[in-house]
Formats: sequence, structure tokens, C-alpha cells
Amino acid sequence: MARKAQTPRLRTTLIVAVLALLAAICATIGIVSHLAMSSYLTEQIDSSLHESAARSSGPKGLSPGSQQQPNNVTLPPTGQPNPLDTRGQRPGTLLALFSESTVVDSSVVQDDGSAVALTAADLQKIQHLPSSGAATEITLSSGNYRLAASTTFMPTDGKLVVGFPTAERDSTLNSLAWTTVVVSAVGLALIGLVGTIIIRRSLRPLDELSAVATTVASLPLDSGEAAITVRIPPMAAEPGTEIGDVGVAFNNMLDHLTRSFAARHASEVKVRQFVADASHELRTPLTSIRGYTELVLLSEQLTPSGTSALRRVDSESRRMSALVEDLLLLARLDEGQRGESEAVDLTDLLMESTQDSKVAAQDHVWSLQLPEEPVMVHAVESELRQILINLLSNAAKHTAAGTHIRVGLAAAQGVATLSIEDDGAGIAPEFLEKIFTRFSRADEARASSNGSNSSGLGLAIVEALAMANQGTVSVTSVPGRTCFTLTLPSL
Repeated sequence: MARKAQTPRLRTTLIVAVLALLAAICATIGIVSHLAMSSYLTEQIDSSLHESAARSSGPKGLSPGSQQQPNNVTLPPTGQPNPLDTRGQRPGTLLALFSESTVVDSSVVQDDGSAVALTAADLQKIQHLPSSGAATEITLSSGNYRLAASTTFMPTDGKLVVGFPTAERDSTLNSLAWTTVVVSAVGLALIGLVGTIIIRRSLRPLDELSAVATTVASLPLDSGEAAITVRIPPMAAEPGTEIGDVGVAFNNMLDHLTRSFAARHASEVKVRQFVADASHELRTPLTSIRGYTELVLLSEQLTPSGTSALRRVDSESRRMSALVEDLLLLARLDEGQRGESEAVDLTDLLMESTQDSKVAAQDHVWSLQLPEEPVMVHAVESELRQILINLLSNAAKHTAAGTHIRVGLAAAQGVATLSIEDDGAGIAPEFLEKIFTRFSRADEARASSNGSNSSGLGLAIVEALAMANQGTVSVTSVPGRTCFTLTLPSL
């Protein structure tokens, strides 16, 4: 689910980019088409303007809109064209005759062929048009018109204005615009749908690769036999395409990791077997050394230096025996050899372990805080006892005499929390990250008060036993306060 929540996804970006490109293309085509059609229709109107101006050269007579011959303009003589003759003009044609700045007559051809004169306001708008013949658009009372003024068929002091309404052109352009919008929208939707399907099909191998990578990321590869069985499907790992090449390379990487993990696991098994065998075999001779050392010390008369030497041999053999027992315990945990889990009263177990630690480290100040009700956990009792012994002895061993060690236990929301806190010198920050690693020691950070050397396995055993019982162990430390916290699921 987290993979699907990532934004923006590649396919979404591609789809948006394709749709944006198509929208830009459609918009460009629509604009170009609209401009081309507008130019074409406008040219048609301009051509009709010139034709109408020529067509206005009809037989002699007044225009249907005139009741009498104007007095201030000299019309063409008999047999010459009448500029306001509307015969042969199409409906909507506008004709206006001016003598200098004076209106002579005007007419607008109606649908039935009759003519209606222009209003004074309309005549005022068009009377100052230049006589160059260039067309221009003006909005009159009856609508928008494209007009052109000419002196071709007029006396030197007069001009003829011819115009056509642009309503038909504007209607055509509006229809074209709406048609373009609708067709573009439908086409864009269809292309977007097809593009989405194609892009999804094209990027489906990436989904397969992402799913496999997510599965591999969730596999427990840190220890044990780490087998990677998932692979990119053949359909998503076909060489020849960019995504297919990535799929092939990913499968090759997984194959290499599988072989490497198998080799590592085989090596770890051999090492654990060797440690277990060596630890088991060393127990007997070490026990013999300790026995013979004690026998000589009790039965023979030795010089002071001989007695000191044998006592040193006895001390070192005991330390080596403890180290062998720790190694054997870790080897058994690695192999999964454990006792049976049962309901354990952690309260009683903590009281006993703390009391034993008080006796062993009487130069420390101990305090114990327990809840009123017993705290029950489901675990192996011997392993819990080992955890408590190691944590308590570690607190006493690595702090100076007079250090206050506070032991506390609490249970809430199905979790039992055990804390062992001291007010000693603290642990060096650079050592905190590796404090639970096997054979890690930081004598310079927390010097032993009794001069004994640590094997560096005590806290590693604590972490391994805690994990084996579905618990966790952590540590925080600053000068004057170090706290180890153990959490276990409670009953």
C-alpha cells in the first residue's frame, strides 16, 4: 500500500505529459483552423463588397428607398449607372451615397428585396470612412457590418459606401469554434484513454519489479538461511527493451545475492558448529584443570609464590570456563536449541536475582521497585534468569563502589518493562551503537571496579535471549545516568 501511495508516480507523470501535449496540439490546430477560416470568410466578404460596388451600376432611376431626386448631388445622366440601385443585390447589402460630408441617400436590402434607409446614427458612423476601398468593420444598429467606401461610380465630390453584415461569418466561426472544442475534447478523451491503457501496459513491468523489490526488502536477510525465491516474471524481464533489461539485471542481482547468502550461511553454520564443538570439548579439560588445581592447593605444601601461581591458574580457568559456557549458550541459541516456554512470575525472579546481586556487590547501593500485582510473562525461566544476572552483574561490574543501582518493574497494556539504572560515569557515545555486539568491550568507557576482564559476550547473550523470548533490550546513557530497559510481552 505504501508503494501505491507514492506521488507522483511515473505513469501518472507520463499520462499528464501526453495529455498536456495533445491538448496543446488540439488547441493549436483549433486556433489555426479558426484563424484560417476567419481569413477565408473575410476575404469572401471583401470580394463581395467589390462585386456589389460594381453591381450597383444599374439602369437609370432612383433607388427604391428614394422618394425624390436629391438636389445637392448630380446623379448620372440618363443611361448611366445609379449607385443606389439595389436590383441584383443580396439581402443585407448596405448602400450609402455621400456628397462630400453630406448624406444623399442610403438603403439596406431586406429579405423581400425592398430597401430601408439607414438611421441617422448609422450614417454618422460610416460617413467618414476613407475612400481608399479598404474594408473595415463597424457595429451598426442592425448588427456588425464590414464596409468599404469607393468613388469609382461617383462624381469627384461623392463616394459610395457598400457593406455586408458579418452575422453569417460570425455564426460560421462560432459553430467552427464549438465544433473544434467538442471534437477536441472527445478526441482528447479518447486519446487519453488509449494513451493511459498503452502507458499502463508499457509500465506494468515496473510494477512487477517494484512488487518484487518490496517483497525482497521485507525478507529477513540479516541472519540465518536467507533464501530469495521471488523473481521478476519472464514477461517483465525480456531483453531488448529498457524495462526488460532492468528486469534481467534485477534477476541476475537476486541470483547473485542468493548464491552469496547461501555461501555466507554455509560459512556461518561451519563456524557455529566449530564453536559449539570446541566449547563442548573444552569443558572437560577445563573442569579437570580446575579440579587438579584445587586438589594441589588443598593437599600440597607450596611456597607462597607457588600458591599464588596456582590460584592464578584457578582464576583464569574459571574465567575460561565462563567464556566457554557463554560461547556454547550462543551456539545453542543460533541453532534454536532452547528450553520449553512457560508462565513465569517475573516479579519473584527479579527479587531473587536482585538479592543475589546485593550479596555479590555489597559496596553498591541497591533499590528495588516492584508493582503490587505479580507480573507474569510467557518465556523460558532459565533464559530470563540469565538475562537478569547478566544485566545486574554488568551494572555492578562496570560502576565504581558506592554507585546507586535502581531496579524497577512495571506492566501496562500487555507489556512488561524492566529497567536497571545506575548513576555511574556513563557509556561513551561511540560505544553505544555496538554495545550488544559479540566480543565488544569498552574498558576505557566503563572501567571494571574489581579489575576482572570482560569477555564482551554478556550483553550479546542478553539481546539474543530477549529476542528469543519475543522481547527487546535497549540502553540509554549520559554521564551520571545509564539505563538498560528490557521489554517482554506480559500475560
